[in-house]
Amino acid sequence: MKVVIHVGFFLAVFHVTDQLGNKLTDESLILYIQQAICASRRVPNQTGPTIKRQVRPSHVSSSSSSDHTALEITGIDRPGLLSEISAVLAQLECHVTAAVAWTHSGRAAVIIYVEEGRGGGPIVDSGRLAHVQEQLENVVEAHHGTGERRSVRLTDPKLGRTHTERRLHQLLYADLDYTRCQGCNDAGDSGSVHRRDCAKIHVTIEPCEEKGYSIVNLRSADRPKLLFDTVCALTDMEYVVFHAAVSSLGTLADQEYFIRQKDGCTLEKESERHKLSQCLIAAIERGMVQGLRLDVCTMNRMGLLSDVTRAFRENGLSISRAEVGRHGEMAIGSFYVTEASSGGSYVSPETVEQVRKELGESIVVVDKLPCWNGEVKPTAASKPSTRRHDGSAGGEKPRFSLGTLFWAHLGWLSSNFGSSIRS
Repeated sequence: MKVVIHVGFFLAVFHVTDQLGNKLTDESLILYIQQAICASRRVPNQTGPTIKRQVRPSHVSSSSSSDHTALEITGIDRPGLLSEISAVLAQLECHVTAAVAWTHSGRAAVIIYVEEGRGGGPIVDSGRLAHVQEQLENVVEAHHGTGERRSVRLTDPKLGRTHTERRLHQLLYADLDYTRCQGCNDAGDSGSVHRRDCAKIHVTIEPCEEKGYSIVNLRSADRPKLLFDTVCALTDMEYVVFHAAVSSLGTLADQEYFIRQKDGCTLEKESERHKLSQCLIAAIERGMVQGLRLDVCTMNRMGLLSDVTRAFRENGLSISRAEVGRHGEMAIGSFYVTEASSGGSYVSPETVEQVRKELGESIVVVDKLPCWNGEVKPTAASKPSTRRHDGSAGGEKPRFSLGTLFWAHLGWLSSNFGSSIRS
């Protein structure tokens, strides 16, 4: 499906498919996209776009965020962190309604939405808010040395809150998780072959003196939300994108951006280019999830997140990523786990089965590690989702630069993009 957005001097053309690579045929999803992009297509008095079906387990809704209190936590990533945080919240009778946790480069960022355990609604008492924050700070500080970065923040409920995943990017960026990131710049004697076969992220930043832009080229593995993650990084660093082109072929994706800084300047200093390169690599790496994916679907109840994460911790599992929310009376969650003792490369079927026995919940293995040969049968309450795994090798594409071609052939550009990036 082709999505065209034309507002004033702004023109964007997207060729999109569903996550299985098929043509979009769901009319309610198409309407949802139209309403999300164009306010004039929304129903009068409607606060936001609607959709007839559940697209994914919802963890945050800007239209309902006033019903919750948001907790934002950053610090050193370590086994059992989410378990300890959720246990404290359960003891304080704070009901977790949604939570998302990301880990990257030894750092962790967590956003948790809670409500009063008795009666529901946000926590409004200032004394109780201070007590909750103090208890959470004790948990986070327990494994931090003097002067090490950490943060615990409780925010008042507000309508129109920043998109949760965008906010997680901002938290990790502020936590300097990008400082150790490094892409691949070693092309050796056979640059094109190396770029085709190399699994690392390639970033180049070059000047476009003719038009007064800096040109950013990226090549990486293609995956869902890749474009979103990249644009978040550019926006949060206050770069303005004037022109862009993205395309994917097989397992690889190419992105090109013509940018300037917010003040209109290009990236003249090597330090500026180096930092931008690191931050783009970090943004892409944050979405490259590692571990065995376990989906949980059960009746929602107080302390559920604490029980689930405690079972993971007691069985030697570390959570590399988590997303939990509720849909009606049900709690839905996805956890990416690794065994701490194996360095993240193995999760035994016996461990998963033991977790299932302890929890008695509906747990399904969705994505398996390459070395995982066990089979866990889904229960009637939850079925594993199907994800496309395209094993085709991504053929080498010539490294493109729009240059003057962009200005002379804008119409050609609009109608001749390659396969859609899966974002």
